[in-house]
Amino acid sequence: MKTQELVAQIKQKKSFLCIGLDVDLNKIPPHLLKEEDPIFAFNKAIIDATHHLCVSYKPNTAFYEAYGLKGWKSLEKTIHYLNENYPEIFTIADAKRGDIGNTSTMYAKAFFEDLAFDSVTVAPYMGKDSVEPFLAFEDKHTIMLALTSNEGAFDFQTKKVDEHELYKQVLATSKNWKNSENLMYVVGATKAEYFAAIRKIVPNSFLLVPGVGAQGGNLADVCKYGLNENIGLLINSSRGIIYASNSDNFAEKAAKKALKIQQQMKNYIK
Repeated sequence: MKTQELVAQIKQKKSFLCIGLDVDLNKIPPHLLKEEDPIFAFNKAIIDATHHLCVSYKPNTAFYEAYGLKGWKSLEKTIHYLNENYPEIFTIADAKRGDIGNTSTMYAKAFFEDLAFDSVTVAPYMGKDSVEPFLAFEDKHTIMLALTSNEGAFDFQTKKVDEHELYKQVLATSKNWKNSENLMYVVGATKAEYFAAIRKIVPNSFLLVPGVGAQGGNLADVCKYGLNENIGLLINSSRGIIYASNSDNFAEKAAKKALKIQQQMKNYIK
């Protein structure tokens, strides 16, 4: 998917909501456990109920890998269902891969070619060798961890090296990598005060923003400092939407949660 297509969808739906499909069999409605594939049954219901309110879905691959081959099959069925029925949706494989050379290329092929995701999250700790193989794929996006929302982010990301915070150096350096126009960045919503500084370095890039909702991030603060001319934000909510209810009408309840966020978002879209 080209960036312009994502922007067009944002304007059409008046939404920049990304829904995280992080499926835990211990949290889904009990009646779904009788299904042949409970994970896919859950995802399909959530997708059908919310696709008109969001522009992106983000399965975290750990929640599928944990269930072995069956879990991977569920992930495959989920992405194929999205691509066949809602091709306008921007899909993110939240895999946080980080390796070099041929290994990164193989990771990229797995998510971009075999599963046909539009994007994948990567860790930049090993430098351009670990990111450029992903950037080589045409019309695909690489979403690089920049400043995350976890407590441990302060262990390294905000430490100063030569008087500059490490995350700022990572952002600035990545702009010089080959095909860097295909980069997006992960910035946690709980770090809203950092968005102004980040926008000075990557003013035109899309930022994937987890942490709104269950993790305590504030949509208004993120938008105040993070919006650009094309919106430039994908605000992710996972648990707050998909686990809104554990009853038979769980998908309807999830849609109501998504609608509440979308209604807030439309005020920021001209």
